[in-house]
Amino acid sequence: MSESKNHQELIVITKTYDLILWSCNHTGKFPRNHRFVLGERLERNLYDLLELLIRSKYTKQRLELLEQANLLLEVLRFQMRLAKDLKCLKAESYGFAARALEEIGKLLGSWIKSSRPKV
Repeated sequence: MSESKNHQELIVITKTYDLILWSCNHTGKFPRNHRFVLGERLERNLYDLLELLIRSKYTKQRLELLEQANLLLEVLRFQMRLAKDLKCLKAESYGFAARALEEIGKLLGSWIKSSRPKV
């Protein structure tokens, strides 16, 4: 594995980890009626995303795991948007999360592309 590719994988994992830390500080402040459903699902999905990325790093058959991570990332985008629309997140907090998810998505997309078999 090239040093650049390994570094890119580490960056997407680190960005996801950082988003989890940020999220944990925000979901606990969600209104009670959304904290235990939307807040917990957001956190659980972020943890699942991190796990998929780490598993992908250490297996040769990573494409399926990366595609699962990509699908989960799309779910997270909608959940964050829902949190904003339900007034659980302020607009600036949502903006931060949306930018973080976008950056993770670009890195993940690049990783998926480099993992596809060359034709």
